[in-house]
Amino acid sequence: MTTDLDPVATATATATAAAADSAAPASFAVHIPDAELEPEPLDPAQIVSGTPEVTGKVLWESPDGKQLRGIWQITPGVVTDTEANELFVVVSGRATVAVEGGDVLELGPGVAAVLREGDRTTWTVHETLRKAYHISL
Repeated sequence: MTTDLDPVATATATATAAAADSAAPASFAVHIPDAELEPEPLDPAQIVSGTPEVTGKVLWESPDGKQLRGIWQITPGVVTDTEANELFVVVSGRATVAVEGGDVLELGPGVAAVLREGDRTTWTVHETLRKAYHISL
């Protein structure tokens, strides 16, 4: 027995399968307080005092690498940084972030913050801080 395939239906099915293979990952949920993070060594030049350690995990990255979403954590100490465009929400811990030439941000659980690309900051981490973030590069 032979079956004639509709070429339009075949092309549509092939295009749909190809699109599904390259589509964004499925929606997901992560319990941020318990997520396992990986070491992200600090440049020693960034450390002002203490022995802060950074860990993190990228949960999603855009195909062009210009958008990142993830979890980041830092232990107590004082560090400097030059920021990217970032929106984050603190899940746990406490820190004070001094923006050079700008405001001082008091961070704690439930606080949402925005950092601008190029901001030079000094982070004084009082209690291990964990945040969920979205960065635009």
